[in-house]
Amino acid sequence: MERISKKQKHRMQNPIIQFFKFIYLSIKIMIVVAGGHGGTRRTN
Repeated sequence: MERISKKQKHRMQNPIIQFFKFIYLSIKIMIVVAGGHGGTRRTN
């Protein structure tokens, strides 16, 4: 029972972690593109 429970926990956590990673990456890219672009333009 413990083995099945652990496997189920892993399976449930994996997609959630990937989903949060994807959101975090997309937000980071948005900030870099929106904020970083203006910053580089002003510096250059």
